[in-house]
Amino acid sequence: MDTAILPSTLLLTLLLLVGLFFFIRASTKERTQTAQLISEQDEATLMPQLQEYFRSRSYRVAAVDRAQNQVTFEGFVKPSWFLAVFLTLLAFAGLVCLLLVLSMLFPSLSNLFLGILLLSPVSGIFYWKKAGRLEKVSLKLEATPNQQHSSSKITVIAHRDELIELQRALQLKPIA
Repeated sequence: MDTAILPSTLLLTLLLLVGLFFFIRASTKERTQTAQLISEQDEATLMPQLQEYFRSRSYRVAAVDRAQNQVTFEGFVKPSWFLAVFLTLLAFAGLVCLLLVLSMLFPSLSNLFLGILLLSPVSGIFYWKKAGRLEKVSLKLEATPNQQHSSSKITVIAHRDELIELQRALQLKPIA
């Protein structure tokens, strides 16, 4: 094989591994967002529904601020087995590619490079340890008087997936 091809293939493989490293690291990144939602229901009807929703999602009330009409829920978010296995397999595939290129460049050390594959479970373990964490959801409920009927404005600070699920479950609409 041409001697210029192998070093350039090694460079491209290393660049792909850098991307894989940042992808694995980003899998544990906190994605907290703030959303303002509106409901057609009044405060008295909506608050028990919110409490029941978060109770069903294994959250518990951590703090209540009656002066600001704000409630903070917290719950432990479990890591995903699927994502842990998927990240391990991605790391394995990336390390196999690196192993192939290194064994072509240094054929005498190809058996030694097999040990590199033992690093692939580290990505799944990294995800598992970092992804399982205590999440907090902060709700602030405000009544918005309307001529026809009363509605409620909710300001929620939570993980973006939790916000999407909350909107879907309680038919809340974002304020445009």
